[in-house]
Amino acid sequence: MEIQIMCRYLDLFTIFISPYNTVMKVVFLALSYATVYMIYMRFRNTFDSENDSFRVEFLLVPAVCLSLLKNYKFTPVEVLWTFSIFLESVAILPQLFMITKTGEAESITTHYLFFLGMYRALYIANWLWRYHTEGFFDQIAVVAGVVQTIFYCDFFYLYVTKVLRERGKMTLPIPV
Repeated sequence: MEIQIMCRYLDLFTIFISPYNTVMKVVFLALSYATVYMIYMRFRNTFDSENDSFRVEFLLVPAVCLSLLKNYKFTPVEVLWTFSIFLESVAILPQLFMITKTGEAESITTHYLFFLGMYRALYIANWLWRYHTEGFFDQIAVVAGVVQTIFYCDFFYLYVTKVLRERGKMTLPIPV
């Protein structure tokens, strides 16, 4: 979601932490925008409008409301950062909805989703390490990250049982 990307690093222009932090934020933004470009321009013919019927307002409205109610400081930059964290935690739901609706996913899609989920799971390891070594705990990021990882758990199970063991396209079991 483009809006999540735009809101995440607004502090890039107001707060300097380190050269490493600044470079990593710029790289993340550049790669994120490159991905969005590829999705909407280069590979737009792969868009499945018939099955992509998830209503994103069901994600946007709660993320906006939560970010207005639960933030560390009621400033535009902080509220938008919080919004991006909450939105990221549920941003995978449209893709999971589409997989459930169609009953299958291409191998490349499942690998991509798996590594997105692993990225989030590694964030949890990072939070544990930072709490242990620095005493740092970001309640908003941790709660949103745990919620996001929970959404991935069922997908992880299907990925291991269907994609890795059967070496192919993910097909979901037919409900009885």
